[in-house]
Amino acid sequence: MANLTAEALHVPAADAGRAGAFAALDAKRAGWDTMNFAAVRLGKGRTFEIAIDAFEYVAVVLSGRCNIRTNRGDFEGVGRRDNVFCGMPYALYLPPQTEFEIEAITEDFEFASCWAPTEKEHPARLIKPGDVEMLLLGGGNCSRQMSRLIGGDFPADRLLVYELYTPGGNWSSYPPHKHDRHRTDEKGLVLEAQLNRFSFYKFDRPTGYAYQRVYSADKRSDVTMMARQHDIILMPEGYYMMVSAPGTTTYTLNFLAGSTRDFAYSDDPDYAWAHAALAGMDPRLPLVDPGMEVGY
Repeated sequence: MANLTAEALHVPAADAGRAGAFAALDAKRAGWDTMNFAAVRLGKGRTFEIAIDAFEYVAVVLSGRCNIRTNRGDFEGVGRRDNVFCGMPYALYLPPQTEFEIEAITEDFEFASCWAPTEKEHPARLIKPGDVEMLLLGGGNCSRQMSRLIGGDFPADRLLVYELYTPGGNWSSYPPHKHDRHRTDEKGLVLEAQLNRFSFYKFDRPTGYAYQRVYSADKRSDVTMMARQHDIILMPEGYYMMVSAPGTTTYTLNFLAGSTRDFAYSDDPDYAWAHAALAGMDPRLPLVDPGMEVGY
Protein backbone atom coordinates (compact mmCIF):
# COMPACT_ATOMS: atom_id res chain seq x y z
CA MET A 1 0.00 0.00 0.00
CA ALA A 2 1.27 3.47 -0.92
CA ASN A 3 2.00 6.09 1.71
CA LEU A 4 -1.19 8.19 1.52
CA THR A 5 -0.07 11.29 3.38
CA ALA A 6 0.01 14.91 2.28
CA GLU A 7 3.82 14.89 2.53
CA ALA A 8 4.04 11.92 0.17
CA LEU A 9 1.36 12.97 -2.33
CA HIS A 10 1.68 16.77 -2.56
CA VAL A 11 4.65 18.38 -4.34
CA PRO A 12 4.28 22.16 -3.79
CA ALA A 13 5.42 24.51 -6.54
CA ALA A 14 8.86 26.06 -6.38
CA ASP A 15 8.34 28.59 -9.17
CA ALA A 16 10.28 31.83 -8.76
CA GLY A 17 9.12 33.11 -12.16
CA ARG A 18 12.50 32.60 -13.81
CA ALA A 19 13.47 30.59 -16.87
CA GLY A 20 14.27 26.92 -16.46
CA ALA A 21 12.43 24.08 -14.72
CA PHE A 22 9.64 25.38 -12.46
CA ALA A 23 8.03 22.06 -11.48
CA ALA A 24 9.48 18.55 -11.38
CA LEU A 25 8.79 15.02 -10.21
CA ASP A 26 11.26 12.14 -10.01
CA ALA A 27 9.96 8.56 -10.17
CA LYS A 28 11.94 7.68 -7.04
CA ARG A 29 10.34 10.59 -5.15
CA ALA A 30 6.93 9.37 -6.33
CA GLY A 31 7.59 5.85 -5.12
CA TRP A 32 6.90 4.19 -8.47
CA ASP A 33 8.93 2.94 -11.43
CA THR A 34 6.89 4.60 -14.15
CA MET A 35 6.72 8.37 -14.66
CA ASN A 36 9.02 11.37 -14.34
CA PHE A 37 7.97 14.97 -15.01
CA ALA A 38 9.36 18.45 -15.61
CA ALA A 39 7.77 21.77 -16.60
CA VAL A 40 10.19 24.21 -18.24
CA ARG A 41 10.02 27.92 -19.12
CA LEU A 42 12.22 29.47 -21.82
CA GLY A 43 12.74 33.00 -23.11
CA LYS A 44 12.61 33.73 -26.84
CA GLY A 45 15.59 32.23 -28.65
CA ARG A 46 16.57 30.00 -25.72
CA THR A 47 16.89 26.25 -26.16
CA PHE A 48 16.44 23.06 -24.17
CA GLU A 49 18.39 19.98 -25.23
CA ILE A 50 18.22 16.37 -24.06
CA ALA A 51 18.97 12.84 -25.19
CA ILE A 52 16.31 10.28 -24.24
CA ASP A 53 17.66 6.90 -23.16
CA ALA A 54 15.29 3.95 -22.60
CA PHE A 55 12.20 6.14 -22.16
CA GLU A 56 9.20 7.19 -24.17
CA TYR A 57 8.71 10.94 -23.86
CA VAL A 58 5.91 13.43 -24.43
CA ALA A 59 6.22 17.22 -24.39
CA VAL A 60 2.99 19.25 -24.08
CA VAL A 61 3.16 22.92 -25.08
CA LEU A 62 1.52 24.96 -22.31
CA SER A 63 2.06 28.43 -23.81
CA GLY A 64 3.85 30.03 -26.75
CA ARG A 65 5.50 28.55 -29.83
CA CYS A 66 8.66 26.59 -30.50
CA ASN A 67 10.76 24.76 -33.05
CA ILE A 68 11.69 21.17 -32.22
CA ARG A 69 14.63 19.49 -33.91
CA THR A 70 15.26 15.78 -33.44
CA ASN A 71 17.28 12.96 -34.95
CA ARG A 72 13.91 11.62 -36.16
CA GLY A 73 12.74 14.77 -37.93
CA ASP A 74 12.09 18.44 -37.30
CA PHE A 75 8.88 20.18 -36.27
CA GLU A 76 8.59 23.92 -36.89
CA GLY A 77 6.26 26.49 -35.34
CA VAL A 78 4.71 24.13 -32.79
CA GLY A 79 2.09 25.64 -30.48
CA ARG A 80 -0.55 28.38 -30.72
CA ARG A 81 -2.12 29.22 -27.38
CA ASP A 82 -0.88 32.05 -25.16
CA ASN A 83 -1.85 29.98 -22.12
CA VAL A 84 -3.77 26.80 -21.39
CA PHE A 85 -7.06 28.69 -21.00
CA CYS A 86 -7.19 30.07 -24.55
CA GLY A 87 -6.62 27.13 -26.85
CA MET A 88 -6.23 23.43 -27.50
CA PRO A 89 -2.89 21.70 -26.97
CA TYR A 90 0.02 20.78 -29.20
CA ALA A 91 2.31 18.00 -28.06
CA LEU A 92 5.12 15.82 -29.37
CA TYR A 93 5.56 12.11 -28.65
CA LEU A 94 9.10 10.73 -28.96
CA PRO A 95 10.35 7.13 -28.70
CA PRO A 96 13.45 5.92 -26.83
CA GLN A 97 16.95 6.83 -28.02
CA THR A 98 15.87 10.21 -29.41
CA GLU A 99 18.03 13.33 -29.30
CA PHE A 100 16.19 16.62 -29.54
CA GLU A 101 16.32 20.38 -29.02
CA ILE A 102 13.40 22.70 -28.28
CA GLU A 103 13.89 26.35 -29.28
CA ALA A 104 11.45 28.96 -27.97
CA ILE A 105 10.33 31.37 -30.70
CA THR A 106 8.09 33.44 -28.40
CA GLU A 107 8.67 34.92 -24.96
CA ASP A 108 7.58 33.02 -21.84
CA PHE A 109 7.37 29.75 -23.71
CA GLU A 110 6.37 26.87 -21.41
CA PHE A 111 6.18 23.13 -21.94
CA ALA A 112 5.56 20.16 -19.66
CA SER A 113 7.17 16.79 -20.26
CA CYS A 114 6.73 13.29 -18.92
CA TRP A 115 8.84 10.23 -19.61
CA ALA A 116 8.43 6.57 -18.71
CA PRO A 117 10.84 3.64 -19.14
CA THR A 118 10.27 1.36 -22.13
CA GLU A 119 12.18 -0.78 -24.60
CA LYS A 120 9.46 -0.57 -27.25
CA GLU A 121 9.70 1.93 -30.07
CA HIS A 122 6.80 3.76 -31.69
CA PRO A 123 7.08 6.51 -34.31
CA ALA A 124 7.67 10.12 -33.31
CA ARG A 125 4.40 12.01 -33.73
CA LEU A 126 3.29 15.62 -33.54
CA ILE A 127 -0.11 15.91 -31.84
CA LYS A 128 -2.17 18.86 -33.11
CA PRO A 129 -5.49 20.27 -31.81
CA GLY A 130 -7.38 18.36 -34.51
CA ASP A 131 -5.91 15.11 -33.17
CA VAL A 132 -7.11 15.77 -29.61
CA GLU A 133 -10.32 14.08 -28.48
CA MET A 134 -12.56 16.58 -26.65
CA LEU A 135 -15.03 15.12 -24.15
CA LEU A 136 -17.59 16.74 -21.86
CA LEU A 137 -18.00 14.57 -18.77
CA GLY A 138 -20.39 14.37 -15.84
CA GLY A 139 -23.25 16.81 -15.39
CA GLY A 140 -24.47 19.67 -13.22
CA ASN A 141 -21.80 20.86 -10.81
CA CYS A 142 -19.80 17.72 -11.62
CA SER A 143 -19.33 18.83 -15.25
CA ARG A 144 -15.81 19.10 -16.66
CA GLN A 145 -13.99 19.05 -19.99
CA MET A 146 -11.34 16.53 -21.01
CA SER A 147 -8.89 17.04 -23.87
CA ARG A 148 -7.33 13.62 -24.47
CA LEU A 149 -3.93 13.85 -26.13
CA ILE A 150 -2.75 10.25 -25.74
CA GLY A 151 -5.43 7.63 -25.20
CA GLY A 152 -5.34 3.85 -25.29
CA ASP A 153 -5.45 3.72 -29.10
CA PHE A 154 -2.45 6.05 -29.53
CA PRO A 155 0.69 4.14 -30.64
CA ALA A 156 2.65 4.35 -27.39
CA ASP A 157 3.79 1.80 -24.82
CA ARG A 158 2.85 3.08 -21.36
CA LEU A 159 1.72 6.70 -21.21
CA LEU A 160 -1.79 8.10 -21.13
CA VAL A 161 -2.13 11.92 -21.22
CA TYR A 162 -5.05 14.31 -20.95
CA GLU A 163 -5.90 17.88 -19.95
CA LEU A 164 -8.89 18.51 -17.69
CA TYR A 165 -10.81 21.77 -17.19
CA THR A 166 -13.02 22.11 -14.13
CA PRO A 167 -15.12 25.32 -13.93
CA GLY A 168 -15.27 27.22 -10.66
CA GLY A 169 -17.40 25.51 -8.03
CA ASN A 170 -17.48 22.21 -9.93
CA TRP A 171 -16.22 18.78 -8.96
CA SER A 172 -14.05 16.48 -11.06
CA SER A 173 -13.68 12.71 -10.85
CA TYR A 174 -17.01 12.49 -9.06
CA PRO A 175 -18.27 10.02 -8.01
CA PRO A 176 -14.82 9.16 -6.61
CA HIS A 177 -13.13 6.34 -8.48
CA LYS A 178 -9.88 4.41 -8.43
CA HIS A 179 -7.62 2.35 -10.71
CA ASP A 180 -5.10 0.68 -8.44
CA ARG A 181 -5.70 -3.06 -8.92
CA HIS A 182 -5.57 -4.93 -12.22
CA ARG A 183 -8.72 -7.03 -12.53
CA THR A 184 -10.16 -8.89 -15.51
CA ASP A 185 -13.26 -10.98 -16.09
CA GLU A 186 -13.29 -14.58 -17.32
CA LYS A 187 -12.99 -13.36 -20.92
CA GLY A 188 -9.97 -11.18 -20.19
CA LEU A 189 -11.87 -7.87 -20.30
CA VAL A 190 -10.19 -5.33 -18.05
CA LEU A 191 -12.56 -4.38 -15.24
CA GLU A 192 -10.05 -2.18 -13.43
CA ALA A 193 -6.51 -1.16 -14.40
CA GLN A 194 -3.56 -0.54 -12.12
CA LEU A 195 -2.53 2.97 -13.15
CA ASN A 196 -0.28 5.41 -11.34
CA ARG A 197 -1.48 8.98 -11.90
CA PHE A 198 -0.39 12.52 -11.12
CA SER A 199 -1.82 15.96 -11.89
CA PHE A 200 -0.03 19.25 -12.59
CA TYR A 201 -2.16 22.30 -11.75
CA LYS A 202 -2.75 25.69 -13.32
CA PHE A 203 -5.45 28.27 -12.53
CA ASP A 204 -6.94 31.14 -14.53
CA ARG A 205 -6.42 33.45 -11.55
CA PRO A 206 -3.13 33.81 -9.64
CA THR A 207 -4.98 33.27 -6.36
CA GLY A 208 -6.85 30.21 -7.64
CA TYR A 209 -6.87 26.91 -5.82
CA ALA A 210 -8.54 23.51 -5.71
CA TYR A 211 -8.93 20.75 -3.15
CA GLN A 212 -7.84 17.24 -4.07
CA ARG A 213 -8.91 14.28 -1.93
CA VAL A 214 -7.24 10.86 -2.11
CA TYR A 215 -8.34 8.01 0.16
CA SER A 216 -7.76 4.27 0.39
CA ALA A 217 -10.41 1.70 -0.42
CA ASP A 218 -10.48 0.56 3.21
CA LYS A 219 -10.97 4.23 4.30
CA ARG A 220 -8.06 4.01 6.77
CA SER A 221 -6.03 6.61 4.82
CA ASP A 222 -7.78 9.83 3.81
CA VAL A 223 -5.91 12.94 2.64
CA THR A 224 -7.28 16.30 1.43
CA MET A 225 -4.78 18.78 -0.07
CA MET A 226 -5.03 22.35 -1.33
CA ALA A 227 -3.43 22.63 -4.78
CA ARG A 228 -2.09 26.00 -5.93
CA GLN A 229 -0.45 27.22 -9.14
CA HIS A 230 2.05 24.67 -10.53
CA ASP A 231 1.63 22.16 -7.70
CA ILE A 232 1.78 18.43 -8.42
CA ILE A 233 -0.40 15.85 -6.67
CA LEU A 234 0.20 12.11 -6.90
CA MET A 235 -2.50 9.46 -7.00
CA PRO A 236 -0.64 6.13 -6.77
CA GLU A 237 -3.70 4.31 -5.43
CA GLY A 238 -7.06 4.83 -3.78
CA TYR A 239 -10.17 6.78 -4.70
CA TYR A 240 -9.79 10.42 -5.72
CA MET A 241 -11.85 13.51 -6.50
CA MET A 242 -11.23 17.24 -6.84
CA VAL A 243 -13.23 20.46 -6.42
CA SER A 244 -12.40 23.83 -8.00
CA ALA A 245 -12.79 27.00 -5.91
CA PRO A 246 -15.75 29.19 -6.97
CA GLY A 247 -14.78 31.81 -9.54
CA THR A 248 -11.66 29.88 -10.53
CA THR A 249 -11.18 27.54 -13.48
CA THR A 250 -8.86 24.69 -12.60
CA TYR A 251 -6.65 23.14 -15.28
CA THR A 252 -4.87 19.87 -14.65
CA LEU A 253 -2.44 18.11 -16.95
CA ASN A 254 -2.73 14.43 -16.10
CA PHE A 255 -0.36 11.55 -16.80
CA LEU A 256 -1.00 7.86 -16.15
CA ALA A 257 0.96 4.64 -16.62
CA GLY A 258 0.67 1.13 -15.24
CA SER A 259 -0.53 -2.37 -16.04
CA THR A 260 -2.41 -1.50 -19.23
CA ARG A 261 -3.33 1.43 -21.45
CA ASP A 262 -7.01 0.69 -20.86
CA PHE A 263 -8.41 3.42 -18.59
CA ALA A 264 -10.67 1.12 -16.59
CA TYR A 265 -11.70 2.24 -13.11
CA SER A 266 -13.98 1.35 -10.18
CA ASP A 267 -16.38 3.78 -8.50
CA ASP A 268 -16.51 4.02 -4.74
CA PRO A 269 -19.64 1.93 -4.09
CA ASP A 270 -20.70 4.38 -1.37
CA TYR A 271 -21.18 7.10 -4.00
CA ALA A 272 -21.82 5.27 -7.28
CA TRP A 273 -25.49 6.28 -7.02
CA ALA A 274 -24.44 9.88 -7.79
CA HIS A 275 -24.15 9.07 -11.52
CA ALA A 276 -27.94 8.96 -11.78
CA ALA A 277 -28.31 12.25 -9.88
CA LEU A 278 -26.17 14.39 -12.20
CA ALA A 279 -28.14 17.06 -14.08
CA GLY A 280 -27.45 18.51 -17.55
CA MET A 281 -24.04 19.69 -18.73
CA ASP A 282 -22.69 22.96 -17.31
CA PRO A 283 -23.37 25.64 -20.00
CA ARG A 284 -19.91 27.13 -19.40
CA LEU A 285 -18.41 24.15 -21.20
CA PRO A 286 -16.50 23.72 -23.40
CA LEU A 287 -13.92 26.20 -22.17
CA VAL A 288 -11.53 25.59 -25.06
CA ASP A 289 -12.24 24.09 -28.48
CA PRO A 290 -10.60 23.52 -31.88
CA GLY A 291 -12.24 26.66 -33.26
CA MET A 292 -9.65 28.67 -31.35
CA GLU A 293 -7.19 27.64 -34.09
CA VAL A 294 -8.90 30.04 -36.54
CA GLY A 295 -6.42 32.56 -37.94
CA TYR A 296 -3.38 30.27 -37.88
